[in-house]
This record gives sequence, C-alpha cells and structure tokens, in this order.
Amino acid sequence: MAATAPLTTAWTNWAGNQRSTATTILRPTSVADVAEAVRTAAASGQRIRAVGSGHSFTAVAVTDGHRMELDALDTGVRVDAERRLVTVPAGMTLRTLNGLLAAHGLALPNLGDIDAQTIAGAISTGTHGTGSGYGCLSTFVEALTLVTGTGEVLRCSADEHPDVFAAARVSLGALGVLVEVTLRCVDAFVLHAHERPAPLDAVLGELPELIEAHDHVEFYWFPYTARVQLKTNDRVPADDRPLSRLRGWLDDDFLANTVFAGACRLGRAVPALAPGISAVSARALTERRYTGRSDRVFCTPRRVRFVEMEYAVPRAALPEALDGLRRIVDGLPFKVLFPVEIRFTAADDIWLSHGYGRDSAYLAVHQYVGMPYEPYFRAFEQVAAGLGGRPHWGKLHYRDAGSLAPAYPRWADFQSLRTRLDPDRLFTNPHLTHILG
Repeated sequence: MAATAPLTTAWTNWAGNQRSTATTILRPTSVADVAEAVRTAAASGQRIRAVGSGHSFTAVAVTDGHRMELDALDTGVRVDAERRLVTVPAGMTLRTLNGLLAAHGLALPNLGDIDAQTIAGAISTGTHGTGSGYGCLSTFVEALTLVTGTGEVLRCSADEHPDVFAAARVSLGALGVLVEVTLRCVDAFVLHAHERPAPLDAVLGELPELIEAHDHVEFYWFPYTARVQLKTNDRVPADDRPLSRLRGWLDDDFLANTVFAGACRLGRAVPALAPGISAVSARALTERRYTGRSDRVFCTPRRVRFVEMEYAVPRAALPEALDGLRRIVDGLPFKVLFPVEIRFTAADDIWLSHGYGRDSAYLAVHQYVGMPYEPYFRAFEQVAAGLGGRPHWGKLHYRDAGSLAPAYPRWADFQSLRTRLDPDRLFTNPHLTHILG
C-alpha cells in the first residue's frame, strides 16, 4: 500500500467549499491492505477517513489524519447475469459501473443526474434519483463487505449480519470502510425522455397523476417566476428516437453549461439582473423528446460549480415546503441564480436513509459559487425541518445530532451499532461528531 509524500496531501471537494490536509494518504490495493491500515491506525491513535470523488458538499470527507483513497482497490468484478447481480470494488465510479453493466446487458434500475461519484460515496450518503417506485441507490445493494474499526472484515446482507446491512448501506463512513458491493441490477433498458416548460401551478395540480403515470418525474422551478421545466422518463422497448449529436451538445453542453455559466457570472456581477436571467432561462428551454440508454438519459454533465442543500420531506408536504421556499427567495437580501430541483422517491427500510419509512419529495436548493448562500439555506432548512424534513447527508445542512435523532426512528440502533463496530471512533471527524455525536 502506497502513502504519498506530504506535499500532495491537500484535498478539496468538487465544489471547492471543503478543504483539508491529511497527514498521510493511504491507497490500498486489497482488502487485506485496508484491514492492516485500520489496525495500524488504531494502534497509533490515528483516524482514517475514506474519500470518494469529492461530490459531497459537507465536510464528511475532511480529515487531518489519514485519508484513504479507494480508486486502486481491486477486489475483482463478478457478474452473475442470470441472477442480475454484480459485485464490484466500492471505489469504482458510477460512470465506470454503468459502462460495465451495459457491456453485460444490465443496468441499475435508477440513477441520479451525475455519475462521477464512487459507489461507496453514493450509497453512504443516500444518493438518489427520482421515481415513485424507487428508493435511493442504496436500496439496490444486495450485499456489502465492510472493514470495521477493529480491522474485522464483515460480509453483510439481509441474511448475514442483517443489522449491519440495515445500517451500513447509508452510514456516512461511520461504521467502517466499504470495500466491496454487490448490486441487484435489471436487464438493460431504454428510456423515453420528455422535457417541457410548464406553469408551476399546473404541474402541482396534476402532480399525483404525473407521478402515477410515469416511471420517473422531476421538475425545476425557476426563482422569481411561476415557471418550471418538467422532465419525465419512461421505459420503452426500442431506442427509436435518439437525440442528435448536435441537439445533445446544444442543450446539455452549450446551453446547460457554457451559456448557463455565463449567465451565472453575469448574475453574480450584477445581482439585479438575476430575476430577468431566471425568467429568460425558464423560457429558453424548449420542449424535446428523445430515447436513449438508461444511464445516458439519467445522467448529464454538470460543469457549472455550485453549492447545494437538499431536504427530503413527506411527499404530501411538498406544496407547503415549496410555498415557504418561494417566500424565502423573494425576501432574501441577495439573489438566487440556480433553479430548484424537485424529485420523488419511495419509502425504504435503511436506518439512516432520508426515505426511511415514508414516500418522499426532495427539494434541492443551489447557489452559484461565490454567491452568498448561508441565510438562504438556513431559512429553507427551518421550513423543511418544521415539516419533518431530513437533510441529504451529502448536501450542506446545519443540523446536529440532537435535532437529527428524532427524525430517524432507528437512530439509537445505529448509534449502538457504531459503538460496537468502531468503539474508538477511528472513522470520525469533526463533521461526524457534530451530526452523529
């Protein structure tokens, strides 16, 4: 196992809002390497944080101890096409996984809108897509292998260490180092995407029918307007309406990244223009329909940097949450440059999942890098928390262990398990101490 020179220990996340300098970088190539590193750190009183691709906005990966990078970890790849099970190293990125699955005629049932995260990072923070029949990505985990704070290697599933399995699928890296994951997949499928501008009130009015009628529904509300961009994705038998390369580049690269980045820079320089920019953006996106391989429809490039907070609220509370958010945006002393993303998930049984025990609506609020955001995020958090909201573990929030405990029925069980698996808090950092205790 290699440890890099001290000059290369600085780290920053994708958004640039979290930074740290580790004493040592660990790059294990085997599970045995991980277990040895854990035992060595425990014996010397050091701490370890495993990091992924840096796509969390919180300080969850920040460490001034040992930083463990899992990109070189090789546990092998095993594909059981008949049972639709795939076992891969936890440090593999979703982008690599999607290509691997496609080569075997398989796919994940659902995805979020980016694929840069590692599998371990995505499931540990409860990363999700949208679709009323689907929980977060962690619900696709059939089994996992975890190296605990004592260096023990545990293989967990619904039948083997089921309590650890129930907790470790969304654990923020607090229970151990995820080294291998078995995912339950489906046969590769094609999606038909329909994107169109619409009035906000009309979408809210027909939302139950939309959610029932489509496999995947989401919409983006443009601040200072009554307009949204509605997106639905549905499984179809044939890829018979592919998006042309020119249209794909124009919409997803040029408009959504290049032009939008310019508009954000303009809004940051001249904030008074922000409402007009939002109104133009809401009108500029035209209707389009196309088909494509599932992961290529789900995931789109994101090169405009931002910070983000996201809350899961009970689905019935969405209108009230959105009303409160609109009032907040209108009353802020600064302007908001990013649209608000609304998505939906099904209930699950993972102890620290945002969707534990209830169908959820997610509201994601963003702000362009360099713009003020904390008063905006704090005000929205107050609204969402008052509705029973749970913050996304990978997105900015200001909750602590005392306020989070009542939101999760299995909180005490998670804490007991954490004490058993990591008795010396080898895997903690100040952020985890704040939110987990």
